[in-house]
Amino acid sequence: MFERGRGVPQNGTEAVRWYTKAAELGHMNALLYIGLIYHKGRGGVKRNDAEALKWLKKAADQGHAESQSNLGNMYFGGNGVAQSDAEGVRWWQKAAEQGHAQAQFNLGVLYLNGRGVVQNDAEAVRWYMQAAGSGYADAQCNLGKLFEAGRGVKQSYEKAAKWFRKAADQGNGEAQNNLGKLHAEGNGVEQSIPIALHWYKKAADQGIPQAQFNLKQTMDFIARATASNEAARTPKRS
Repeated sequence: MFERGRGVPQNGTEAVRWYTKAAELGHMNALLYIGLIYHKGRGGVKRNDAEALKWLKKAADQGHAESQSNLGNMYFGGNGVAQSDAEGVRWWQKAAEQGHAQAQFNLGVLYLNGRGVVQNDAEAVRWYMQAAGSGYADAQCNLGKLFEAGRGVKQSYEKAAKWFRKAADQGNGEAQNNLGKLHAEGNGVEQSIPIALHWYKKAADQGIPQAQFNLKQTMDFIARATASNEAARTPKRS
């Protein structure tokens, strides 16, 4: 309540005081919330990443997945601690093994790009698949891209479309654009310009530059084709 100002004046210091009492009783989420208050500087509390790290580590050491994921973020960003890809990977791995979807997605990105780990497309797919199965839209979109390109998996437009659609239905702009492109070209899905336009527009409305370009190119193509057809139907005068 004090953290968000719900029913009382927002007061980060008071929130920390009550969360500390809860933490002393063994509530792991309270440790997480204290860490996030210090990390984000909420409710008038001055940002203090070193203090945030202390509270997050208390929960992470006790197996709290959300805290482990956030601790990984701190190490990758060098917030309140010396930047360390190795430590970031270690904490994300712990969270991911407990089913934390964002940590699973993050590991997928690391394996795909070879940061902090040996580059491995198959491992990227494995972690993306776990996160995607939990409904994590960014993982679903990236999984679609891997199926489209045939990286770490057998190339399949049908499976690419399946994962793009799952992410697109959740509002992921990149997936919406990619699904539109598949419909425009008829790869793995029904070839349909109206459906392609539907997805391009959704993505373009979110500010996705490639979708805005694809939408304009498709509309221009339709305009030219319409003009050409009308010209062909117009009788020529001698």
